[in-house]
Amino acid sequence: MTQPRRRQKVEKRRKFCYGERFRYGLRVTASATADSAESRQPVNRTLYHCDNLDVLRGINSATIDLIATDPPFNKSRDFHATPDSLAKGARFEDRWSWDRDVHPDWVDAVKDDWEGVWSVIEASRIAAGEDMAAFLCWLGVRLMECHRVLKDTGSLYLHIDHTAHAYAKCLLDGIFGRANFRNELVWCYPPGGKAPKFGYHRKHDTLLYYGKTDKGVFNHPYGDMPPQTVATYNKVDEDGRLYKEYPGGRQYLDQTPGRPIPDWWDDIVSLGQAVSSKERTGYPTQKPLALYERIIRASSNPGDMVLDPFAGCATTPVAAERQGRQWIGIDIWDGAYQMVLDRLEQENLKVGDDASKRLNFGEVYLRTTPPERTDYDEARLVPDLRLRTQRPPEPWEKLSREDMARILAAAQAHPNGEGVICAGCGRVLEMEFMELDHITPKSDRGANHILNRILLCRPCNGRKRNHLTLAGLLMENKRPAIKWMRNETQAQLARDNAEKRANWVRDNFGNGEYQAFVAGL
Repeated sequence: MTQPRRRQKVEKRRKFCYGERFRYGLRVTASATADSAESRQPVNRTLYHCDNLDVLRGINSATIDLIATDPPFNKSRDFHATPDSLAKGARFEDRWSWDRDVHPDWVDAVKDDWEGVWSVIEASRIAAGEDMAAFLCWLGVRLMECHRVLKDTGSLYLHIDHTAHAYAKCLLDGIFGRANFRNELVWCYPPGGKAPKFGYHRKHDTLLYYGKTDKGVFNHPYGDMPPQTVATYNKVDEDGRLYKEYPGGRQYLDQTPGRPIPDWWDDIVSLGQAVSSKERTGYPTQKPLALYERIIRASSNPGDMVLDPFAGCATTPVAAERQGRQWIGIDIWDGAYQMVLDRLEQENLKVGDDASKRLNFGEVYLRTTPPERTDYDEARLVPDLRLRTQRPPEPWEKLSREDMARILAAAQAHPNGEGVICAGCGRVLEMEFMELDHITPKSDRGANHILNRILLCRPCNGRKRNHLTLAGLLMENKRPAIKWMRNETQAQLARDNAEKRANWVRDNFGNGEYQAFVAGL
């Protein structure tokens, strides 16, 4: 094997180990990078050729007006671009595996900070299998960042189909909240092809529309009025304008906004069914511009910033440009940047001799490294996002949930070796019945490190949840109506031993004594 091929295999393995999806194509060279607008934060008309999670994590909070995106659907198949098309060489796998695509740090973060989301992932594992759980975890950590970067007036449209629609809806409810669900939009396309042996033709996709808060931008879209309504405008004035009489006066046809577009859209033809379309690039999951232009017009205003974390063949960036919005795109496919330029050229936006870079509205920038957040600075930070400390975490603070549970299980072990003592009620149970929880809950700004962790039995953890401190749980367990406290002395012993061991880990982390202790667990 040659050295370059060996490096490619190592790079692919690294990406899979960290849960990244990648697409194949011609690699973008350094000379194709337009870096004349150096900025730690994204600027208008920027395409990031990176893993979208890294980019989303680098964008400042509350800076995006609209996210309109078409992610993978967990269809358990491979997608390939049409040969000899603009997207030639593009392909991606829509198959998911827990071991390959989910990073342990994601699991820890979701369990600690998004309890409802973790419940959805666990339920999907039982109902639909491990591949669905892996897909939802991979997608969920990205949607959490999407929620953070949206302004309070911002919105998200997630394009999905029947494969994972129900689970994606629950996932978004856990992230955005049920109260911020706006619509389930159904994009219908005409039937065609051979009918399935059992069941009906699957001829629609779904767009899940959420707001960040109860504030938001919405410009109601209107379509052509149906013929029977137009027929009621049956009179003509002296200027030749159609109108109909009302008791209070006249209503002119040319002054009506049209028919309000409902939540099912049957007036936008899919590119696969269009007889001819200059939009077609051959990209396997390309969607029509008209679909995303309607979304952009409805949920943003001219000049707003639109983001697509799965930019693919650039439908959202091109639609945003046509509608006078700013845009940022992210995709791991090597040909995404050139696709943006090619599609803008199709829209007659390219001018000048240097046609590969220059457009009549300015520069389109390619970035191959993620942005860096600048809103950690106290003076710039949105008040409700301020951190109590700006220091980087110490190595001992980065212990995984699994490691913390093993260490605390040894600390809270019963002296007779009968099991692990619950720090909330004093019961002695096998480790399988214990759960790792915060002493001070996350809702009260409790930290995720081992000094703020304890092992509780499942009933105690269920009672404590994310709204009680450990002291509050102890009081609750002693209430006459509950009477769950079994042995208060043993519970105190478990808490004391856990605190001592956590402090010891902090003071000895990384030295030989600590390593020998961990090796013996």
